[in-house]
Amino acid sequence: MNREGAPVEKITLEEVRHVAELARLRLSAEEELAMTQHLNMILEYMDKLHEVDTSQVPPTTHAIEQENVFRPDAVHPSLDRDRALSNAPQSDGANFVVPRVI
Repeated sequence: MNREGAPVEKITLEEVRHVAELARLRLSAEEELAMTQHLNMILEYMDKLHEVDTSQVPPTTHAIEQENVFRPDAVHPSLDRDRALSNAPQSDGANFVVPRVI
């Protein structure tokens, strides 16, 4: 709020129109006003979050602890070439033969 007690606009109607144009959105006059109000409320809330002391909170990338579910890398024998090409409709003995794509 400013000195007179009126809310401070974080985003203007012109900025909402500009962003809508960049996003290729057609907004009616009522939608533009509603979007301006909603975005201003969101940005005001973000200002409130800046007031919170987070100096003792460790940085996190996720809200809950996550564990990697991937298996460890391990070397395994691969499929030999003759067996891999055995069911191919066409091969040249070393590669799959496929139609040319232009």
